[in-house]
Amino acid sequence: MSTPENREATSAAPRAHSASFEVRRQRRAWLFLLPTLVVVAFVALYPLAQTFYLSFTNARLGTGEPATLVGAQNYVDLVQDSYFHDAVLLTVFFTVVTVLSELALGLGIALLVNSQFKGRSAVRAAMLIPWAIPTVISAQMWKWMYNDVYGVFNDLLVNQLGVLPRNVAFVADPDVSFWAVAIIDIWKTTPFMALLLLAGLQLIPSDLYEAARVDGATPLQQFTRITLPLLKPSMLVALIFRTLDALRVFDVFFVMFGNRPDMQTMATYAQQTLVSVSNIGYGSAISVALFLIIAVFILIYLAVFRTEEA
Repeated sequence: MSTPENREATSAAPRAHSASFEVRRQRRAWLFLLPTLVVVAFVALYPLAQTFYLSFTNARLGTGEPATLVGAQNYVDLVQDSYFHDAVLLTVFFTVVTVLSELALGLGIALLVNSQFKGRSAVRAAMLIPWAIPTVISAQMWKWMYNDVYGVFNDLLVNQLGVLPRNVAFVADPDVSFWAVAIIDIWKTTPFMALLLLAGLQLIPSDLYEAARVDGATPLQQFTRITLPLLKPSMLVALIFRTLDALRVFDVFFVMFGNRPDMQTMATYAQQTLVSVSNIGYGSAISVALFLIIAVFILIYLAVFRTEEA
C-alpha cells in the first residue's frame, strides 16, 4: 500500500538525480571554459590590474629608480590637467559627431543594399572597401589628399569647381582640422555600421511587410512601425561597438596630427605621456581614466538596452 511518505520519497529521488546531473553539467562547462578564462586573465585582466597599480605610483622609464606608491596624487594632477580636460572634450565630441553620422549613413546604406535591385551583390562588396583598408594607410592617404599644395581636394575645390577662393590647409588649420579627421573616420567606419544594421534588417520577417502593404500602410509607416522597432537591438549593438572604438581612437589622429596639443585624444595623450615623456605612473592614470569613461558609456548603453527590452 502506497503511503504519503513513500510517494514523497519516490518523487524526491528524480529531483535529486536531476540536481546532481545539473551540478555535474555545470562543473563540466566550467572545465571546458577554464583554458579560455586563463588566457583572458593573462592577456586582459593582468595588464589591466598592472595599469591600475602603476597609476598609484611615480614609475618612470630610464631613471633607474624603483617606483614608489604616491597614492591618488596622479589622479589629483589629472583633475587639474587642462590638457587632459581638452583631450576628454575632443574625444567625446568626436565620438558623438562620428557615431551619430555613421548611424544615419549606415542605416541608409543598409536599407539600400537590403532592397532588390540589379548589381546588389557588387554594391555590398564595394561598400566594405573603406572598412577593409587599414586605418593607418587610409589616414595617410587622406592626409595627402588634404595637402594644401598638391592635394586633390584643393585642386578640385579651388581650380576645378571654384568653390574656394584659395587653398586650405585642412590638416594644419585649427578651424577645419577636427572636421577633416571626422570625415575620415565617417568614411572608413560607416560600412561597418551598415554591415551590422544590414544583418539586423535581414532578420526581420518579410511577412510583416506583406501584411502591412495589404493593410494599406505607406513605406514611411512600414519604416517607423516595423523596421525601426525591430532594428533597435541591432542599432544598440552597432552603437556600442562604434562608441567604444571612437572613445579609444588613436591611429587616425596620430597619423594626421602627431602630438599636436590641440588635437590630442585621450588615447594619444596617454601614448605621449607613457612613451614620449616616459611617465609610466601618470600615463597609467590617464589610461585608467579612459577605461572608466568607456565603462560609463557601457553602463548607459546597457541601461538603454534594458529599457528597450522591458
